[in-house]
Amino acid sequence: MKKQLFSVISLCLVPLFVEADSLAVDKVYHPYVQPLEKEVEWRMVAADGDQLQRLGIGRSVNDRVFVEGYLIAAEEGDTFRLEGYELETRLQLTEQGEYAIDWGLLFELEKAHQENEWELASALLMEKQWGRWSGAANLWLEYEWGDDIKDEFETAVALQGRYRLSPAFEPAIEFYGGENTRALGPVAMGDVRFGGGRKLHWETGVLFGLSNKTPDAVLRLLAEYEF
Repeated sequence: MKKQLFSVISLCLVPLFVEADSLAVDKVYHPYVQPLEKEVEWRMVAADGDQLQRLGIGRSVNDRVFVEGYLIAAEEGDTFRLEGYELETRLQLTEQGEYAIDWGLLFELEKAHQENEWELASALLMEKQWGRWSGAANLWLEYEWGDDIKDEFETAVALQGRYRLSPAFEPAIEFYGGENTRALGPVAMGDVRFGGGRKLHWETGVLFGLSNKTPDAVLRLLAEYEF
């Protein structure tokens, strides 16, 4: 009964979030937490000559909770500046393979560096595996408020289909949907292991705009050193 209930909920939620409001291309989260995990993460999204970068440090609190803090920087033309700060918490709700779909939650609080502008976001994380194939979905609800921005709710979706060819190389395709984002494109990722529980996880991809409001091409890069 629980497996059927989770499946029905996921089928009901996907149509709701496909018509999302706005979310820039970023990354697709997975609902899993590894105990005793620590990581340093860097990621970048670049389009039309501008870049947004994040540098984060995180660790698992236990086998269900992972916490990470980020510095956010933006590069526009020749200007590179600190944009804001972010605190992120990821919760693993179910054991991997316990139900037809694996479930998790993500919470983010972001503060602009100089302006009184805030964003609170939460995401429902889902993942399902079929042999070597894996499908993941992130369904977002966000609220923005502050002095110089409009207080409003937004929703968004990020989807990923991945083929686990080998631990070192996994090809994938991703879709991001939002008010100013409709992007689809190929992504590659993999792990380089060093022993002693240490590894480097990398991701790179190019997302192509599917609407007039989305840049023609968006480059995304990610590197995580886990130890």
